[in-house]
Amino acid sequence: MPTKQCIIVAGPTAIGKTSEAIRLAKQFQTEIISADSRQCYSELNIGVARPSAEELSEVKHHFIANHSITENITAASFEKEALSYLEEIFQKNDHAIVCGGTGLYIKALAEGLNEIPDIPLAVRQHVIELHQQLGVEKLRAELLKYDPEFPLRGDINNANRMMRALEVAMHTGNPISQYQTGEKAKRDFTISYVVMEMPREQLYTRINDRVDNMISAGLEEEAKALIDYQHLTALQTVGYKEFFDYFNGLTTKQEAIEKIKQHTRNYAKRQVTWFRNVL
Repeated sequence: MPTKQCIIVAGPTAIGKTSEAIRLAKQFQTEIISADSRQCYSELNIGVARPSAEELSEVKHHFIANHSITENITAASFEKEALSYLEEIFQKNDHAIVCGGTGLYIKALAEGLNEIPDIPLAVRQHVIELHQQLGVEKLRAELLKYDPEFPLRGDINNANRMMRALEVAMHTGNPISQYQTGEKAKRDFTISYVVMEMPREQLYTRINDRVDNMISAGLEEEAKALIDYQHLTALQTVGYKEFFDYFNGLTTKQEAIEKIKQHTRNYAKRQVTWFRNVL
């Protein structure tokens, strides 16, 4: 029986995972590994609700602002990096905390993923341009040509997931599900979950308030500084892509802010569903 324990704090955005993870890390005198697919990018701060400097100083964090938006970070690469952090933490502590809302990253860490072949940059760029120029409906239609069963397994409303599935299918000729099945990986530590929940209306109020706070903290300026990189996968992210539409004259500033709130609420709803069905 493994003596080391990984405690995973999961749940939808804005529910308070960071505070709970820090509380647990202090209780067990250990460290935190982020399982957030966007907080790992050093160029993204306000829009991804990166833990504050004060929070980062309270407890040592890993996988925070340690990669560039130009890097291709995937669930598989996160799995390898997180396992390395766990090995380091377990050398000095019996417990480690993982905190995040990216379900596929958590699943990869807990169960493992089959290796997905590297996707050539040209293929990835083609898929991004397809989405940018023709929109999500065309992206969905193109994906269904290659992988007609994707709606049975994946989120057909999530542009990032669809882009990833399409680039894999275009390059390999196989559906992405082929690389996401198989036996669960055996871990030499136990895993327990703290899945946070709260009434939907309360969560949505927290989301709306947090977006307002992000605007006050300078999200517009942060997004404007990144506009030259708007084509990158890392920037196909709520909070940035809406401002890019505003900068490109496709919407008003107020409409962009309201869309950030709406899209964040939609994302939170999908997270709640995913965690209830998978964990």
